[in-house]
Amino acid sequence: MSEFPTNKHGISAVKTDLFASKSPLEWAVTHNGTLYTAQIPIDAAGNLVEGGIEVQTRQTLDNLMHTLRSAGVDSDAVLQVLIYVTDRDDLPVVNRVYAEYFNAPYPNRAAMVIAGLAREGMLVELVVYAAVPQ
Repeated sequence: MSEFPTNKHGISAVKTDLFASKSPLEWAVTHNGTLYTAQIPIDAAGNLVEGGIEVQTRQTLDNLMHTLRSAGVDSDAVLQVLIYVTDRDDLPVVNRVYAEYFNAPYPNRAAMVIAGLAREGMLVELVVYAAVPQ
């Protein structure tokens, strides 16, 4: 991962082509062989995608797959996924779309139903940990 900027603690930013957030964050960082990322349903222009939970889940997972490729890995490297949704009834749709992106053995996973997410209209967010080459 030496091609990525690294700080004094050995944490490297993974450079992606995802929307350059105005917030002080990186879409993904790595440290000691682990990638840390959080993904949301925004398009290349930074706009929240519309169309409900299926469209938002697919965009979020597409953003994740792009981030994994940028780090030199694919979905098989994912260790754990934390899924946040704002409506329990959306979980079956999230599960169906999620299954299109991952193969057995599946990553460890938890799903949480929460009151809301940081961006108005966001229905899903993923926090993901993956193994990456050191």
